[in-house]
Amino acid sequence: MSETAAVDGTDEERHETAGERLDRKWNDILQELRVVMTGTQLITGFLLAVAFQPKFAELEAYEVGLYLVLVVLATAATMLGLAPVILHRELSGQKQKERVVRIANSLLLALLVVVSLVAVGVASLIFDVTVNRQAGWTAGGVAFALVLTFWIVVPRIGKRAARRT
Repeated sequence: MSETAAVDGTDEERHETAGERLDRKWNDILQELRVVMTGTQLITGFLLAVAFQPKFAELEAYEVGLYLVLVVLATAATMLGLAPVILHRELSGQKQKERVVRIANSLLLALLVVVSLVAVGVASLIFDVTVNRQAGWTAGGVAFALVLTFWIVVPRIGKRAARRT
């Protein structure tokens, strides 16, 4: 069995039924949601607390604008994280598992994109407020480069390594 097949379950050596495959994929999605939602909750909590700090009144218009965009993105991330669970609850017992898994996978990918943007924005905001605007742009750029690395470069390295084995 190839390494890729072992990881993504495309090899028929798994000997699982269609139902077992859907259950496995759903469980994978739930595990990934648990990880992402913990981070999302922490970032959202941080963002909500910022508005109640004395220094918040000193923020420049750009910083307040960035902050509000981040609050909207963090709220969207929370909703995207809840959506697969709501979908599952609403369609549970209706023989819609394949549809639930497909939609939940798309929602999870959207969640990952939004959380990535929130992380970039938070890095930029923190450096902007604590150092200066240039540091904020630099931190945002570095964070964005890391996001691209983990979204594009790392998966390609993994695919290349899997092809070699």
